[in-house]
Amino acid sequence: MSQFLIDILRRFRRREEGNVSVEVAFYLPFLLGIFAATYTLFDLFRQETVNTKAAYTISDLISRETTALNDDFITSMFTLAQLLVRSDSSLSMRVSVIRWDEEDNRYFVDWSVERGDLLDVWTDGTIATVAGDLPAMPDQERVILVETWNDVEPAFNIGFSTRNIYNFVFTRPRFASLVAFEGEIFSDGTAHDDDIDDSVM
Repeated sequence: MSQFLIDILRRFRRREEGNVSVEVAFYLPFLLGIFAATYTLFDLFRQETVNTKAAYTISDLISRETTALNDDFITSMFTLAQLLVRSDSSLSMRVSVIRWDEEDNRYFVDWSVERGDLLDVWTDGTIATVAGDLPAMPDQERVILVETWNDVEPAFNIGFSTRNIYNFVFTRPRFASLVAFEGEIFSDGTAHDDDIDDSVM
């Protein structure tokens, strides 16, 4: 009996004929699943790269400014960031100027503004939560911190939820010791484009 079963299996292994329709029915869903998963993962990695480049672009543009910024300028930078990333995703952006004080041994916020609904402005009290991610700086040195947060939906439903892409980019001012903000700077570090505040000029 066992020899009979072995002979049947050997004959089955040697057979080369088949039915294309049956084989397609077996393999097509599997191949489509692989294609969908590959495209979705590629698209998510591509979007992360695009978001990183957009954050660096905004940071570089701001670092070259030698005059005080205002709300219109920040809004134009946000519009540019939206154009650089995928238009059908939700984007938020936060721009801040952070200062290191050697005597107090801590970071302070010169000003901080945001666009979108996903980020809040930094204050002197909250900036300490990301102190470990900020660079070591000399006393009274400043960096421009640009952050973007982008909620991206996967192209295909392969088990991934909404992807939250967060970028944290800092750049030293290039042509001036301080990139100022043309507005009122309150004690909590937030900036409002109102009257020019001489304390940030």
